[in-house]
Amino acid sequence: MKTNFRTWPAVAAAALTALAPFAALAQAWPEKPVRMVIPFPPGGTLDKVGRMLAQRLQEQFGQTFVVENKPGGNGVIGGDTVAKAAADGYTLLFNASTFVTAPMTMKSVPYKVQTDFVPISLVAQAPLSIAIGSKVGVTDLKGLIAAAKANPGKLNFATGSIGSAGHLCTVRLEQAAGISVTVVPYKGTAPAFQDLIGGQIEGFIDPVLGSVQFHRTGQLKVVAVTAGKRLPNLADVPTASETVPGFECASWYGLWAPAKTSGEIVGKLNAAVNKALAADLADKLLADGLVPGGGSPADFAKFQADDIASSGKIIAERKISID
Repeated sequence: MKTNFRTWPAVAAAALTALAPFAALAQAWPEKPVRMVIPFPPGGTLDKVGRMLAQRLQEQFGQTFVVENKPGGNGVIGGDTVAKAAADGYTLLFNASTFVTAPMTMKSVPYKVQTDFVPISLVAQAPLSIAIGSKVGVTDLKGLIAAAKANPGKLNFATGSIGSAGHLCTVRLEQAAGISVTVVPYKGTAPAFQDLIGGQIEGFIDPVLGSVQFHRTGQLKVVAVTAGKRLPNLADVPTASETVPGFECASWYGLWAPAKTSGEIVGKLNAAVNKALAADLADKLLADGLVPGGGSPADFAKFQADDIASSGKIIAERKISID
């Protein structure tokens, strides 16, 4: 096939002309309010971290970042809203690790995590707390394990959603400690904490940020944290590994956009997240017992893929499913 090199300048010019509107869009973005969808109810840890991030993005870009809680379907309703939104940077998804694990527990999900979304940034990782209600009658993790062994399957542990980090950590604790509990699914963490405090359930493993306030007021007791070392905001609480050697687990939070969102917009958002973390957001997260994230979109994509692989193994072995 003979190539006419004299046609290349014209072809290149035509291509640049065709791409010009998209380049202009990326340069101008954001020209109007940006919607950040959180697919769970307000009041939980995910919501709190998302709102902190939205405030800092709003300050940097000079545009309103509107947080929209869109719960339902184990996070799928909110996720699907973003997957079907225009890839123009004006609809974003802020979600937890449940986003990548929950679909593995469901028969049908209207989107694919790794192809219908583009990762923007890991925002934070969250060690979990093992919290119990006042009616359980124990004071530490050793006592909780003993109670669970004496009453197989009779202790009810909440999960904010099937396949969430807290759910998978509950399964890991069962395996590591040789116990059996009954997992009770809730539509978000806030109602789960209400029932834990009210005595309708006995335990809940969830990010520390959600339980610390109730622990301090004595409404529930955090018997252990799942971090590698004790946390500054719960220095009096031992790690789970002090009772169950080597036991650690965590949730994490990130920001995504619909697939085909321009690299320029993704880059702007990633830079803004990293700038927020470098300013005051990292300190606020650490004060709440979370580990700041950051890094590039590529770093986040790899982190996400690794979690899908490791969590998928547990889900398959235990045959965890919503049905």
